[in-house]
Amino acid sequence: MSLWQSVRIARRELRGGLAGFRVFVICLALGVAAIAAIGSVRAALEQGLADEGSVILGGDAEMTFTYRFADEEERAWMTQNATAVSEIADFRSMAVAPPSDQSEEVRALTQLKAVDTAYPLTGEVVLDGASDLQSALARQDGIPGAVMDPVLIARLGIDVGDTFTLGTQKFRLTAALVREPDAAGAGFALGPRTMVLREDLRDSGLLSAGTLFDSKYRLLVPAGTNLETLKSEAMERFADKGVGWRDSRNGAPSIARFVERIGSFLILVGLSGLAVGGVGISSAVRAYLEAKTETIAVLKTLGAEGRVIFTAYFIQIGVLTIFGIAIGLVVGGVLPFLIAPYISERFPFPLEVALHAGPMFQAAIYGALTAILFTLWPLARTEHIRAAALFRSASSDENGLPRVRYFVITAGILALLVAAAVLFSGAPRLALGAFVGVAGALVLLALMATVLRVAARKSGTMVRGYTALRLAVSSIGAPNGEARSVVLSLGLGLSVLAAVGQIDTNLRAAISDDLPDIAPSYFFVDIQPDQLDGFKQRASEDTAIDRIQSAPMLRGVITQINGKPAREVAGEHWVLRGDRGVTYADAPPENSQLTQGTWWDEDYAGAPIVSFSEEEGTELGLKLGDTLTVNVLGRDLTATITSFRSVDFSDISMNFVMIFNPASLAGAPHSHIATVYSDASNDAGFVRDVSRAYPNISAIGVRDAIARVSEALAAIASATSLGAVATLVTGFVVLIGAASAGERGRIFEAAVLKTLGATRRTILMSFALRSILLGVAAGIVAVLAGAIGGWAVMVLVMENSYRFDWQSALSIIAGGAMITTFAGLLFAWRPLATRPAPTLRAKE
Repeated sequence: MSLWQSVRIARRELRGGLAGFRVFVICLALGVAAIAAIGSVRAALEQGLADEGSVILGGDAEMTFTYRFADEEERAWMTQNATAVSEIADFRSMAVAPPSDQSEEVRALTQLKAVDTAYPLTGEVVLDGASDLQSALARQDGIPGAVMDPVLIARLGIDVGDTFTLGTQKFRLTAALVREPDAAGAGFALGPRTMVLREDLRDSGLLSAGTLFDSKYRLLVPAGTNLETLKSEAMERFADKGVGWRDSRNGAPSIARFVERIGSFLILVGLSGLAVGGVGISSAVRAYLEAKTETIAVLKTLGAEGRVIFTAYFIQIGVLTIFGIAIGLVVGGVLPFLIAPYISERFPFPLEVALHAGPMFQAAIYGALTAILFTLWPLARTEHIRAAALFRSASSDENGLPRVRYFVITAGILALLVAAAVLFSGAPRLALGAFVGVAGALVLLALMATVLRVAARKSGTMVRGYTALRLAVSSIGAPNGEARSVVLSLGLGLSVLAAVGQIDTNLRAAISDDLPDIAPSYFFVDIQPDQLDGFKQRASEDTAIDRIQSAPMLRGVITQINGKPAREVAGEHWVLRGDRGVTYADAPPENSQLTQGTWWDEDYAGAPIVSFSEEEGTELGLKLGDTLTVNVLGRDLTATITSFRSVDFSDISMNFVMIFNPASLAGAPHSHIATVYSDASNDAGFVRDVSRAYPNISAIGVRDAIARVSEALAAIASATSLGAVATLVTGFVVLIGAASAGERGRIFEAAVLKTLGATRRTILMSFALRSILLGVAAGIVAVLAGAIGGWAVMVLVMENSYRFDWQSALSIIAGGAMITTFAGLLFAWRPLATRPAPTLRAKE
């Protein structure tokens, strides 16, 4: 019976429409829309990766070999199991444009793809200047053709029809490369793409023994082939030859990981937005129930029980919650369709946007749990409203706390919300860290609001003589003032933005600002053994060169640890993913120190032994005496760990995870790598001379590599900043709601002040100063929370140094003051225009 009474009361209350609940609905809808849109875009990208797996990969499956091409047995197996096979060699090289009348020859690093006539097996290469790839790569007047990325064409200053050189081979540029179908599966590249036929590189000197390159074999398999079975067969048969395998089920793992991680992070940022909206939801419910104090008192006078009243308003808010979630789901479902063209331009595969049930369901769950979490306590306060409130002004016990059961229910809902985030995000540690961060920021902001109110009450006498400022301070210190809602709503949005700003600034500083003082200027790769002495001699003669380091360079895959599959022993550690650089040496490198074990004698010629990086070895669970099996050039090399070294990879000097004794690797075909430390303003001559003398050697500018990494960081920072701005927008809506709800109080306040002789200018100044002080307070806490969050990410997650960015901090504080001032003044005109007499008579 009591439930039916609650339904009747709720139905009658709902006849009033959304009056008092606009902020509630908008905040809820914004949070749900953001999460639904982010989830839908993420689902669309993941679906695109799955649907276009063969096109992105370049075939149904791909076998990869490091520093070598497949042998006869491997080729025979591919031919037997595939309907078509395409061979590709992928490596870095220097493209050289001939000198013009007014300038010297131009050199630029390029990521070279040497293909065969079967390429591409899937998809289509789009060119500007030629109808198809094979005709573009055909010889003209005895000179082979090539296609290039437009960025590289502009960098070299050449046009279609001009010639350029790769190694010792001349090529003719026949078209600009607009799109290659398998670009997404290629991974990170330091230079723009050039594409040629592999057979045209035969006399270029670029694919000699020991050269750093990967050979990739794309396979088209018969319909219905079980890719997992085929993979197992290939890995079992060729496991001891260092073969790598990918198939269309995960054609672009790096993009898939990026989409998953950035999607998870943005959803957590969206949850921060919901938390901001929750502050608005709580304020809206509290303000609504305060306005309903007399109604609740009348109901209690007529005998209504507390649970009937609680249930009635709970039902009413539940209906409005469903309405807000529905709006959010509609907006979140439409947004991906609107932004799809913008996103599609940045991914090399079609983006099929559709309504995905999973993200919509998750957004609805988040919205419902957040609404319940932030409305439960305001609703529980209805139990403190007594019938006597109908006859005197004391509406309720303001300081009264809800009963214990509400504490328990709130804790349960919060646990459900955290569990949902952990389950749905796919990043448990990130989800828990985000919740701890949001909770910590809310606590800091609540403390700041309390301190601000106390300070305002105690500082009234200190600002005598400054009427506008004293009025502003008195308003902030008022018991029912808007300090708490303003500081909480604006502060949390600014905190997210401040954290993103601090992290972005520190990452850029760590990569671009700090490195030039300690990092080499260039890496030179593919130095053949017979070229090393000449290279060093030329470097010693150049006054711009401070010093060089060089080392033999091979790459190998760790396949076993103590005779067992490496990944079964140590999991998915980064050292075990793909091939790693390895070298050999007579003595420990200058930039590392032995921490355990002993180094081998210079004339040691026994069984293979290896020195391992201490930090990575500890993470892998290695100890002295353990054995590692490393596949180098298709052959397994089993070595015993005899020492560990401290290695600092952060200075980009020449470092290796594994260093072998010389006798174990010296006989294998290999090249050398060198780092050159030089005066960056005067090293062009050395690079030019080396390229002329040894066309096969590639020079990789560290600054160019930094620029490429910075571009990737900029994209991530932009995405996270947009998420933070969305949170800030929700906070602004809460501010507008608080300002709107307080408009009636400001009207009465202005009427009283005018009666006492205050001018419109004084009243306006008091409103503005009130907003500025609250905005600055929110900004200060946001900067503190952002600094803590930035420090945690940089030091604890990325294990890097952290330094506080004052420019970002000051902009956050200034932004907070501007936003609150705008929101406050937006609702100041009616109070300023009010006439005191009618307003004061209405209060009689």
